[in-house]
Amino acid sequence: MKYLDIFCNTFLGTLDWILRSIIFEVPWYSNYFWGLYIISFLVWLLEIVFPWRRRQSIFRKDFWFDAFYMFFNFFIFSIVISGVYSVLEHFFQGLNITMKSLALVDIAVFPMWLQLLVFFLVLDFLQWFTHVLLHRFSVLWRFHKVHHSVKEMGFAAHLRYHWMENVFYKPLKVFGVMLLGGFEPEQAYIVHFVSIFIGHLNHANVKLSYGPLKYIFNNPIMHLYHHAYSLPKERSYGVNFGISLSLWDYIFKTNYIPEDSGTIALGYSDDYKMPKGFIGQLFYGFHKND
Repeated sequence: MKYLDIFCNTFLGTLDWILRSIIFEVPWYSNYFWGLYIISFLVWLLEIVFPWRRRQSIFRKDFWFDAFYMFFNFFIFSIVISGVYSVLEHFFQGLNITMKSLALVDIAVFPMWLQLLVFFLVLDFLQWFTHVLLHRFSVLWRFHKVHHSVKEMGFAAHLRYHWMENVFYKPLKVFGVMLLGGFEPEQAYIVHFVSIFIGHLNHANVKLSYGPLKYIFNNPIMHLYHHAYSLPKERSYGVNFGISLSLWDYIFKTNYIPEDSGTIALGYSDDYKMPKGFIGQLFYGFHKND
């Protein structure tokens, strides 16, 4: 009953937070609901004004499908899973495993700018590493196929992914916070919005490389090849795994950009098996033949 109460209270609390966000009762800096849609609209405007693939429609293939995924993964699923994570947190606290159990450094003593920088770097590296695992292991790749079923790239494709990826990535963030002494910077919302903006741009129909900064920041040209249908045999498991930063790909030699026409085919060899509807994709990946 204790854990049921924890689940219900967290579930209802998350639902209340989202509803208050919609009606602007949540401060702008933590209003992730409208923040997501403002960022989405701005990046979509860039696609309209500066299209890379000019033959691609403004309302490209699966535009609305991906827009629904964006809402589902960021909000609907978050409401459901929040209670589960809260129960797990209390369970591990009962075993004396706290947010400071794995602390390598306490960033709370750093200046705010350094807190944010370290927080950003640690979480981005952990996400890069997990992204590599999603491609390397077939049991994880089956779920990640949903994201790679995108056939035309646009900003909303950023958040088309299987709900199981939330299950993989959320504990990762918690692990990262534990490594940082269980401390999350007060201005962590800056990292959140920057990450969303970069992620949207990476999937957008715009041609950006950032010049010399391409060795630090991920970009649409680089990420398009992450979604390429055809890759060299020695790189068949994938390339360009960066989330916000390309830095890790250049360090670990997983970078690959042979050209920048933007006209390459997207997907993977058996993407025809992917269900076209949301419900089919919701349960996709749980069988070896998926």
